[in-house]
Amino acid sequence: MSIQEQVTQVHSLYDTILILDFGSQYSHLIARRIREFGVYCEMLPCTQKIKGLQFEPRGVILSGSPYSVYDKDAPRVDPEIFNLGIPILGICYGLQEIAWNHGGSVAPCNNREYGHALMKVDKHQGHPFVDRLFDGIEDSIQVWMSHGDQLDKAPEGFKVIGHTLTAPFSAIAHEEKHLFGIQFHPEVTHTPLGKEILKNFVINICECKTNWTMKSFIDNEIARIQQIIGPNGQVVGAVSGGVDSTVAARLMKEAIGDRFHAILVDNGLMRLNECETVKKNLGDHLGINLKVVDASEIFLDRLKGVTDPEKKRKIIGNTFIEVFESEALKIDQETKETGHCRIEYLLQGTLYPDVIESVSFKGPSATIKTHHNVGGLLEDMKLKLIEPLRELFKDEVRELGKTLKLDDELIWRHPFPGPGIAIRILGEVTPSQVAIVRAADHIYIDEIKKAGLYRKISQAYAALLPVKAVGVMGDKRTYEQVITLRAVETVDFMTADWYSFPYDVLKKISNRIINEVKGVNRVVYDISRNNGWIIIIKYVHFSFN
Repeated sequence: MSIQEQVTQVHSLYDTILILDFGSQYSHLIARRIREFGVYCEMLPCTQKIKGLQFEPRGVILSGSPYSVYDKDAPRVDPEIFNLGIPILGICYGLQEIAWNHGGSVAPCNNREYGHALMKVDKHQGHPFVDRLFDGIEDSIQVWMSHGDQLDKAPEGFKVIGHTLTAPFSAIAHEEKHLFGIQFHPEVTHTPLGKEILKNFVINICECKTNWTMKSFIDNEIARIQQIIGPNGQVVGAVSGGVDSTVAARLMKEAIGDRFHAILVDNGLMRLNECETVKKNLGDHLGINLKVVDASEIFLDRLKGVTDPEKKRKIIGNTFIEVFESEALKIDQETKETGHCRIEYLLQGTLYPDVIESVSFKGPSATIKTHHNVGGLLEDMKLKLIEPLRELFKDEVRELGKTLKLDDELIWRHPFPGPGIAIRILGEVTPSQVAIVRAADHIYIDEIKKAGLYRKISQAYAALLPVKAVGVMGDKRTYEQVITLRAVETVDFMTADWYSFPYDVLKKISNRIINEVKGVNRVVYDISRNNGWIIIIKYVHFSFN
């Protein structure tokens, strides 16, 4: 079964809202809000042709965009979408796209409008359908604007359902065509009642069933996996102990038992006691059929003398493939010799943010990086992919883990990159440098947990800078290395901001690292903002015969 066939099965089980992305930095937030209502949604680029759509959506949302509808290369929606006969909501640029396609007029603002605005809600007695979007909303509401163009003439047949002092057509609706357009952004928290507005559209107007729950997902996904794999099929997959691979592995265990073969590759670049912990959690506690492969000497040997970060990534990625493929082939041969079916499927921990980044249109949410889960596998790979988490956001994966009764320690474990500590060493990767980062990171995480902050922070780690600092320790001057600490907060793992630590916690962490980690005499904290996540590309090449 192809990935498209796997995804299509989801649409047969859940009502779906289609989000067409015009490159807005907020598009993924629309999807998150809709999922929170218990409704499934899917995001596709705005260039999606309606004839090529593999499912029948209950409604459509057109996102915002950094473009102007007057730009020569402005993105355009397929006009056939307006012939589907289903409700459509246009947000910001999406509103202007609706107006553009129906004879309205869009003009540049005198001044770009960015920030809060007070919008007056215009009610229409005798026309209850157009009032549904703002059902339960007060006469005036605070909204968040971010636009350089706006409507200066509503299309024929549209009613104005909201206006501000500077935007007379802040919200419009067409009763017969079931079209709605709003100039502001309901998906951001700066519009306090934005969730209620989106909920009105999705549930009251599109009449979607709210059956997207992790309990229903588990039941349906296990049945789907069993149908795909069959009664004798075998699956192989890499695990790291992180929440994504752990939840995916547990789901496979529930579905096919020991016919799922998990492989943990110890690259010598993992955190303190990590392999032992993963083996205990996944193998002993969860009963997952797990094989641990110690390849640390191979990885560290190949990294000798290498300082360029990209070269490190390639070496680690290629070596991982080599080791993983070798072990997978051994397992494949063993299953053949014991009379069982050979391995046909490869488990991937693809999440929905990976998919969004890979299908997004141009702009801030365009493809920032290549994801190994959605576009980095070689075309001649013989194994077929199975991706049970492909439709889920990170917080949904955690909710799924809770429903599967995983321990909180596993569910809330911070993400850890595949190349591990190697990309947290700026310079040559040596056993001594790995030991320094490993020790500093262990102290850092230990103190975060003691302070009760681990769940409040989405990811935290220590890194070793390629500089040395002069310091005084006791009666001696020292010239030693510098550790930088990083901690961020995020909900969707698509955007992040640095975490504001209490000073006493940072002070304790710094003191412990300097006193306990030999070779370090200075600790700094990184407060730069992140707008994306670095995912390491892994090309997996299988040639089972």
